Amino acid sequence: MILVVIGAALLIIVAFVVLVIMLRRILGRIVAAAKTVRSDEHAGAQRGADEIVARADTQAQEIITDAEARAKEASAAARAEAEKEIKSLKEDLRPVREDLERRETRLGEREQRLDDEVRRLEERSRELAGASQALKERKAELERVEEERQRVLEKAARLTAEQAKTELVAAIENQAKRAAALIVRDIENEARDEGEKRARKIVTLAIQRVATEQTAESVVSVLHLPSDEMKGRIIGREGRNIRAFETTTGVNLIIDDTPEAVLLSCFDPVRREVGRITLEKLVLDGRIHPQRIEEIYDHSKAEVDQLCVRAGEDALVELGVTDMHPELIALLGRLKYRTSYGQNVLKHLIESAHIAGIMAAELKLPAPLLKRCTLLHDIGKALTHEVEGSHALIGAEIARRYGEDEEVVHAIEAHHNEVEVRTVEAVLTQAADSISGGRPGARRESLEAYVKRLERLEEIATEREGVEKVFAMQAGREVRVMVRPDSVDDIQAQVIAHDIAKQVEDELTYPGQIRITVVRESRATEFAR
Repeated sequence: MILVVIGAALLIIVAFVVLVIMLRRILGRIVAAAKTVRSDEHAGAQRGADEIVARADTQAQEIITDAEARAKEASAAARAEAEKEIKSLKEDLRPVREDLERRETRLGEREQRLDDEVRRLEERSRELAGASQALKERKAELERVEEERQRVLEKAARLTAEQAKTELVAAIENQAKRAAALIVRDIENEARDEGEKRARKIVTLAIQRVATEQTAESVVSVLHLPSDEMKGRIIGREGRNIRAFETTTGVNLIIDDTPEAVLLSCFDPVRREVGRITLEKLVLDGRIHPQRIEEIYDHSKAEVDQLCVRAGEDALVELGVTDMHPELIALLGRLKYRTSYGQNVLKHLIESAHIAGIMAAELKLPAPLLKRCTLLHDIGKALTHEVEGSHALIGAEIARRYGEDEEVVHAIEAHHNEVEVRTVEAVLTQAADSISGGRPGARRESLEAYVKRLERLEEIATEREGVEKVFAMQAGREVRVMVRPDSVDDIQAQVIAHDIAKQVEDELTYPGQIRITVVRESRATEFAR
């Protein structure tokens, strides 16, 4: 609004100035025209010109006066309007100015406080710098005192600090090792005496009270014939009978120069037994042809299945175990025809169950549960030729499938440490299994395999650094390692025993367990004066 008023005033003033300039130009032209009038008309023209100039001056003066009056009126109105607008703006800007003044006041107060805080921080920093300097001086003084004290002590002891520290640590370590060795030896001797006494009692009672029949079977069965001419009938025309027999039963029939005998070979003991019974019935019947072979095979297979069930039931009756799934009983009976290192597996299970029951009675534990765990711990061997995996894990899965308790399942899967042992039943199952399989005469192996195992045992022990002599004892059940005392200390002897045992477990196959004994002979000589 103010700008509009000022602009209008300026326009009026400019118009007035332009008008004055034009009037003056007109007057100049009139004067010039009057000067050119002839001389004879000079007087009259002069008077006329004077009159015209006078009238023109009068008119111009009136116009100027009127323009000045209008300009003054316009300027006064514009000034009043501008002053009014300025006054209104000032009224509007007053709260803003007051707010700005208040903010400036607060900012000033805040700056004052910040200045005060900065001054306090500077004073605190100077104080801390002084304290830090004092601490540094104190630390330097203490270090000088400590160095002086250390020099005095080293001079008195004739040893440096590192030498004294090394001797002190060695002396304390030696004393600690000696004290720990004495304590460990006393504890081991006490535990060994007590453990051997109780173990000897339990194992002796268990072995004395168990008397089971041992059988030695292999992958070959022998069937005696009434005469050698029966071999021809078994072979048949162009070998059709022997081919039909091997195809139906899955058993290889070996007919050689052995008088009045044939051999049946098969790695599946149950299938081999079915083939043996089939061939025996065919020989007794005399009618040998492919159709008859199939008929006799079906009857023999059903008979062997019944024999397996009966064998399993007899084992349960002998041990006093009840409430077992029929499928488990049948699988248990199939182990009658299975051997492990020449030891019949079913007889091994029965023997182990008797031993576990006796140990449970001595330890005041439930004997039926221990017998059940031990009886079923090798149940997986009945299916190892049909299912991939370890017999311990296979047996645990079978027992779980047929509703056995979790304690029984855990004892089965942990008896070869494939699963961490968590219960007492699993520990006793392992012990009974080791006693039955590791006792003298329980298992057999070929002489060649036995000699190779002993040689490998000695080689594994001899490979260790510091070993002087190695002796395989007790038919390979214990290895004694003699080490040089000057190159192997007591801790290294323990490490050697552990490494040998680990390598033997990884490389060799053996019944029972092998004991690794590292012997380190040390002599200490002193003179009494």
